[in-house]
Amino acid sequence: MKRIVLPVALAATALLLTACSSSGSSTKTAAAPSPTAKTYGCLTKEQAAKGSFALDAGTAGGTGLDAYYRDSDAGGARTGVIFSHQLSGSLCEWAPVFDEFTKAGYAVLAFTSEGDVTEGIKASAVRLKEKGVTGLALIGASKGGTSSLVAAKLDSPLPIKAVVSLSSPDVFNQLNAGLAVKSVKIPTYFAAEEMDAPFAANAKELYDASVAEDKQLKIYPGGNHGAPLLKDGALPDVKAYLAKHAPAAG
Repeated sequence: MKRIVLPVALAATALLLTACSSSGSSTKTAAAPSPTAKTYGCLTKEQAAKGSFALDAGTAGGTGLDAYYRDSDAGGARTGVIFSHQLSGSLCEWAPVFDEFTKAGYAVLAFTSEGDVTEGIKASAVRLKEKGVTGLALIGASKGGTSSLVAAKLDSPLPIKAVVSLSSPDVFNQLNAGLAVKSVKIPTYFAAEEMDAPFAANAKELYDASVAEDKQLKIYPGGNHGAPLLKDGALPDVKAYLAKHAPAAG
């Protein structure tokens, strides 16, 4: 398999909203300021206040990764979806589809990382377990997909029920998905767009090498890369695949 090594990306910039304090007359005590919340440029202020947080994934300085969590619309989700972005991306890649998954009964957790994404996935699983989630689905774009395929081979705080790989290279830096899929039997969905070279070929190679108990490959028309596959037609297929192998009810 061909080794794909991509350039180092800049970390995504998070937008910090400052709270406004209400003022009163000189005889009244001013109201305490509202807590600040990061919107990351893609969340509403209300969403950020409820779900933005720093994910502890062993980052340098202990500052944590920018992350966003949301329970299912009905609450008490049993299955969580962990989203891992592509190179130079951020958790905002997935914001357009959060509603689709929470309406379907899933909890969602997305994070921004330019380091070891498998550590972010593991930390996300810990967080979801604390929220009462009992099983996971991993969805990753490009390097995030490679990381998700590798994470499926590693020890996880929660059982991984299914993996979705969108436009993933077989190798990214030190992560070798081509090797991982030869031993991981977790159901796996591989996808890419036909004009996105060499990633369409990578998807086919990973699919061929996979020993997953139920594997699927879909090459969609077009030339988009990573998360945009969902808006290009992959979303219904991905949701159907997860409904079969990682149902929201657990």
